[in-house]
Amino acid sequence: MSNAVNEQVKKNSFMSWIDARLPVTQAVQKHMTKYYAPKNFNFWYVFGVLALVVLVNQLLTGIWLTMNYVPSADAAFASVEYIMRDVDFGWMLRYMHSTGASAFLVVVYLHMFRGLMYGSYQKPRELIWIFGMTIYLVLMAEGFMGYVLPWGQMSYWGANVIVSLFGAIPFVGEDLMVWIQGDYLISGATLNRFFALHVVALPLVLIALVVLHLLALHEVGSNNPDGIEIKANKDENGIPRDGIPFHPYYTVHDLVGVVVFLFVFAFVIFFMPEMGGYSWSTPTSKKPITSRHRNILLRSGISPPSIQCLER
Repeated sequence: MSNAVNEQVKKNSFMSWIDARLPVTQAVQKHMTKYYAPKNFNFWYVFGVLALVVLVNQLLTGIWLTMNYVPSADAAFASVEYIMRDVDFGWMLRYMHSTGASAFLVVVYLHMFRGLMYGSYQKPRELIWIFGMTIYLVLMAEGFMGYVLPWGQMSYWGANVIVSLFGAIPFVGEDLMVWIQGDYLISGATLNRFFALHVVALPLVLIALVVLHLLALHEVGSNNPDGIEIKANKDENGIPRDGIPFHPYYTVHDLVGVVVFLFVFAFVIFFMPEMGGYSWSTPTSKKPITSRHRNILLRSGISPPSIQCLER
């Protein structure tokens, strides 16, 4: 008995030393054990947690894929084949990442639908909604740039279509398109900058936005299906009468949803990971130069014989 007491004292002393320098316990209490959420959360409130689970999956699998991927126009497709065929469990890591990208958008769309259905964009939660919409836009950019990285035919022509949209902007469209591509047409330079944005820049922005999204949520509190502001009705201890601590009640509640999601996620990975699509199955060959590209090159001072060399 005395040993157990001594261990508890040592633990408390250690945590006191940590808390004096970094308020870990205070943060856990503020965002978990003493963060009161409405009692009437339903099925729709699990998708925010699922989005967080998928984000962690994307970050971890992305790190391992980056170890073997080569961001080069000559070697990108071959490196993807190497990951799929020769790297131990590389096929599973890639399918976890590609399936996770689709799952990310699915759970985010459902999360947004819940916000619209229950009015989570209204006062005082406007900033939460703005952060959420910004996360959605960053996710779209992140998904597009990741789609280009295998450097197959669908990757190349998909990049052509999306980047060409910027060319429709009046006055600055053509110059903006060349700036985005890093070249006068989709090339290895485009692949390199998309890789840098996909692996480094956009994930940092995404993580920062998710942190701000959660901080803003915990500052004003969660919405609920009945639209009741639980902070408006507190007992003599300042605890909302219509709320319960997020931990352990909703951590256990959400764990059920996470387990069900992981079953579905695993089924897709092992039985239908490509959903009948083979976007990476054909490598990108020499790119044809369209009349629009030829005009851009001519205006840039490239001589016709040089353009003919590029077309061969």
